[in-house]
Amino acid sequence: MTAVSDSLGLVPFDEVLEKYDPAMGLEVHVELNTNTKMFCGCPATFGGEPNSQVCPTCLGLPGSMPVVNAKAVESAIRIGLALNGRIAEWCRFARKNYFYPDMPKNFQTSQYDEPIVYDGYLDVEVEGETYRVEIERAHMEEDTGKTTHIGGATGRIHGADYSLVDYNRAGIPLIEIVTRPILGAGAKAPQVAKAYVAALREILLGLGVSDVRMDQGSMRCDVNLSLSPKGSGTLGTRTETKNVNSLRSVERAVRFEMSRHAGILDAGEAIFQETRHFHEDTGTTSAGRAKSDADDYRYFPEPDLVPVAPSREWVEELRASLPERTADKRARLQVEWGYSDLEMRDVWAAGALSLIEATVAEGASAQAARKWWMAELSRSANDRGVELAELGVTPVQVAEVQKLVDAKTLTDKLARQAFEGLLAGEGTVSEIIDARGLAVVSDDGALGAAVDEAIDAQPAVAEKIRGGNQAAVGALIGAVMKATGGKADAKRVRELILEKLA
Repeated sequence: MTAVSDSLGLVPFDEVLEKYDPAMGLEVHVELNTNTKMFCGCPATFGGEPNSQVCPTCLGLPGSMPVVNAKAVESAIRIGLALNGRIAEWCRFARKNYFYPDMPKNFQTSQYDEPIVYDGYLDVEVEGETYRVEIERAHMEEDTGKTTHIGGATGRIHGADYSLVDYNRAGIPLIEIVTRPILGAGAKAPQVAKAYVAALREILLGLGVSDVRMDQGSMRCDVNLSLSPKGSGTLGTRTETKNVNSLRSVERAVRFEMSRHAGILDAGEAIFQETRHFHEDTGTTSAGRAKSDADDYRYFPEPDLVPVAPSREWVEELRASLPERTADKRARLQVEWGYSDLEMRDVWAAGALSLIEATVAEGASAQAARKWWMAELSRSANDRGVELAELGVTPVQVAEVQKLVDAKTLTDKLARQAFEGLLAGEGTVSEIIDARGLAVVSDDGALGAAVDEAIDAQPAVAEKIRGGNQAAVGALIGAVMKATGGKADAKRVRELILEKLA
């Protein structure tokens, strides 16, 4: 079968649902935060010099022998338990054979028909409605290297002048969490996909098994989607959009593929089973390669690794060590923070729960933390098209700014300028305040001079105040604030004006 041209028209989203039922399958890849790689002792850290964290084993050199990372196995079991899954009493690794430059061994050590976790589920809430996402499996494997294509207009291999491969990431421990087909979401399919990945991210953060930085690739999602005639109960031919790296993009990828599939089907054409690339700038996808089936990978048991057989006692010990369940935690924090149902729902939908929790832990009030994350910083994230956690502003910094507001060193207006500096990478909070001259003017000498100038400039207003019209004070306060660049302590300015005009 040949691929269908992407030039066929897109169907408006609302019209898609009139004719078709969507089915989704989500495959989430999570890099574990172990100290070393999955099968060797190389550092599993992000950001090293290219090809500086490699050895004969992760490079697949002859004679090298892998050894399973015990911490990765423990993390896999904890993830499976948190996802209500069953833990295999016996499982083993397999070789997934394919040739690609970022896989130095020409096979990936993974798990095929015997995963360590199976039959789990995760409940997610969208607009007050709960959807159960069934998890077919979660299996252990190793990550590939990273290929960078130089030259060309798209950053893809087609049209590039040459490519560079960094094998530092090759061999990093991965857990791949695979859902069963998600049916019945209808128009909410894009939101359900986003909500599922967001909920999964919160669970993984709580477990402490990964930093789940989607912007750095430590958590990424492959979005499988198909359409079938409405009410048919069948599954259509699927496409797989690879390596989607933000919550927002997961939602956009589902929405776009639904419209694209409908356009092809409405034209009487067949969907081509393939991988797709998601483009962040346009929210569209483009063709990748024909999608391989399991048989094409020629799986066979890994001969150099013994099976993994976690004891039931160990599994139960890990179960007892699990943190509070996410739903229970949300309910508890809502009560502790005094948020309304709508406020908590918005916080959860924005992926801000952990950020606010960490900000409160640093000393900020729950209301102040929500104010900054859900207003100022949320607007910045939307403008940049990124998630809140990817902004680069930390809970420690938000709490530090709020402490300065509480101490009346900053006003809310000046605090917003401090956040602008943080977003622009201008340094620490204190460095930004010094460089921008943001500290509140509270010295009575400087404020008194500004108050005198405002009174002299508006004698009629001053007479009204002397006559008992305190509402007129606002005009003089505004003049002082303008003269000081918004840095005056407004409360002290009011006191000085009233003292001088008493």
